[in-house]
Amino acid sequence: MAIWSGAEEPEEAPPGSVCPICKGAGFVHPRLPSGKPDFNRVIACRCTRGELDKERQTRLIRYSNLGSLTRFTFDNLLPQGRSGNPINQEQFAHAYQAAKTFASEPKGWLILVGPGGCGKTHLAAAIANERLSHSYPVFFITTPDLLDHLRSAFSPNSEIPYDEFFNQVRNAPLLILDDLGAQTSTPWAKEKLDQLLNHRFNSELPTVIVTIIPIKQLEERIRTRLTDPDLCHIYVVEEKQASLEYSWGPEFELQKSMTFDKFDWRRVNLLPEQRQNLEQAFRLALDFAKSPDGWLILQGVNGCGKTHLAAAIANYRYQANEPALFVVVPDFLDHLRSTFSPESKVSYDQLFERVKTAPILVLDDFGEQTTTPWAQEKLYQVINYRYNARLATVITTRCLLDEIDSPISSRFVDPKISLVFNIIAPDYRGDLRPSQKKIPRRGKKGSRS
Repeated sequence: MAIWSGAEEPEEAPPGSVCPICKGAGFVHPRLPSGKPDFNRVIACRCTRGELDKERQTRLIRYSNLGSLTRFTFDNLLPQGRSGNPINQEQFAHAYQAAKTFASEPKGWLILVGPGGCGKTHLAAAIANERLSHSYPVFFITTPDLLDHLRSAFSPNSEIPYDEFFNQVRNAPLLILDDLGAQTSTPWAKEKLDQLLNHRFNSELPTVIVTIIPIKQLEERIRTRLTDPDLCHIYVVEEKQASLEYSWGPEFELQKSMTFDKFDWRRVNLLPEQRQNLEQAFRLALDFAKSPDGWLILQGVNGCGKTHLAAAIANYRYQANEPALFVVVPDFLDHLRSTFSPESKVSYDQLFERVKTAPILVLDDFGEQTTTPWAQEKLYQVINYRYNARLATVITTRCLLDEIDSPISSRFVDPKISLVFNIIAPDYRGDLRPSQKKIPRRGKKGSRS
């Protein structure tokens, strides 16, 4: 066995050759202060230290759960962000400096707030990668993924037991929780998040939280922890500026007048069953307007009141000075096509992102569009993005769910996020009495009436 004097580091052996110090053993006996070999101890030879460092780094990267986000660093992030607005640039610069300071010495909680696409996830991932570059452990996960993993951990086929995974997240030396607010707010989800955040709050464990909604809109128990001045530091990466995209355009004069006050669910000539059904639709829409969460799908024939209720939701949000976007699906696709014209005043990306990422989106007349492959692809991209991000969405349609493209309809009927309600009231614009009409019975698949 080789003996290492500890005086000088030997030069590394050329690749493929046997190390002259350890003779290929990979470890050596260090010397005691007396100069004699300490045969009771062994230490790694220099020739193996590089491999051990690489192995440790590989384990840390695997543990971090960053995946493709390992490419997001401070080096490829603009310190002032990508917004052309000077106010947003100044806010981003403050958040950037705070993130770099936190990455050098994580203490307390760093809260990053802003709309989708403003760079807050890049900042959070840059913190993680900076810590990894210095061989410190960090665990990164989005809130919806965390809850999905916890649910799947109950399965007998789960690779990691529920308790083991939850403790791993709760006690991570540095936890980065992305997309807080994008999860489905079920009682179970609220309980798990409360347990996680309460543990880390009481233990004062370093934590980065990225939220896609304003702090004031979060659950009260979460909000009180995130706003604690002794532990938490909040940085608004970018504020959504008030703009015409969250107000009625000139083509929506009729929808501007569609409020809950003007919705008559007591319509004359309705059968009792229809009146009760219409009142229930009214209550569901009003509750959604007050606290938008998940998806609300309103089905029914033309003129049954579904568009009025959907527009009333948008009007309610506008009156509360909150954003919402009302879109007629066929018109949206027409506008999207028109952006390819050189004369278009708005780019394709601007229009598509505006609809895809709106905090609350109303898609009216879904299923009335032309069913071209291009139209199906664009609608799927919007629906899939909002489904994964758990963004509040209202959809009106006169189609049966099995008449809608299955990749889309499968998201419509997911009970974890969506409520499908079938309005059985007839067209209020018709002259015939309800008793003379055949009342449609829709919503066989995943609907409520």
